[in-house]
Amino acid sequence: MNSFSTYDMLTVMDPKPQLIVICGPTATGKSDLAVEIALHLQGKAEVISADSRQIYTHLNLGTGKITSPEMKHIPHHMLDIINPEDMYSVDQFKKDGQKIISQILEQRHTPIICGGTGQYIDALVTNTNFPEVVADENLRSELEEKTLEELLNIFSDLNKDQPHKVDLKNKRRVIRAIEIVKSLGHIPALLSEEIYNVLYIGLNGPDELLRDKIKRRIDIRLEQGMIQESEHLLSKGLITHERMQKLGLEYKFISDLLNKKITLEEFKEKLFFAIWHYAKRQRVWFKKNANIHWLDTNDADLKNKAIELVDGFLK
Repeated sequence: MNSFSTYDMLTVMDPKPQLIVICGPTATGKSDLAVEIALHLQGKAEVISADSRQIYTHLNLGTGKITSPEMKHIPHHMLDIINPEDMYSVDQFKKDGQKIISQILEQRHTPIICGGTGQYIDALVTNTNFPEVVADENLRSELEEKTLEELLNIFSDLNKDQPHKVDLKNKRRVIRAIEIVKSLGHIPALLSEEIYNVLYIGLNGPDELLRDKIKRRIDIRLEQGMIQESEHLLSKGLITHERMQKLGLEYKFISDLLNKKITLEEFKEKLFFAIWHYAKRQRVWFKKNANIHWLDTNDADLKNKAIELVDGFLK
């Protein structure tokens, strides 16, 4: 782990606004730590969620959305801002999120970005300009029917000999890349530079511990009524099975379960492996950032170490 002493002179001399990022794979306790840090800052901090599914209303248990009691009166932003059936791009997230960051800074509070969607975090803290290509719903529907391997072949044929930074294991992002290439003929270079002075705190832990946490969290959410929550949304017309499939992870497998394509035991097994593979992809994404100060979720002194980093950064 890097020492916060590297910030001592940099923080004083850097005129860019300061903010904190809490990141890492799923089920590592990011939301809880963000709240503890905000409380330590005596309420002069506000949390901005960077989660690509917690932006949707009603999707609470399936996304592991923080509850009002868990927030402990700390303001939280970018939760419940759009209906589940509506589309929301990373560019929209960037624009909305940066407005909120500005408002928080105007109050002389510290923004704490918290989440596991690396692309959303990068969008918020950099001046990256994303391609303004309108979604082609007909093309997306056509591509959704194809396997990831078929999509990669299509993308390769369209994007021959051109450099790209696309998550080739993420079906949704490959579809978006194909959409952009078909519209522009290429994928524009995403030149970016951090526009804030950022303290990155990453949470991670041993594989065995993380797998156990994922399994326990699935069981807890089932007990809390995760499946019933989705049944209610379906009955009220607030979401469709087609949309649940596109949202992936919990919602994909709940849809399969309700449609009797899988049993409850198969649901738990398939969901566990899907979340575990997702956590590994998150790790790969965040490892690209050499500025992250990694803390072990198995460390009993984790909270104090995080606060020490924060105090050294902000002083």
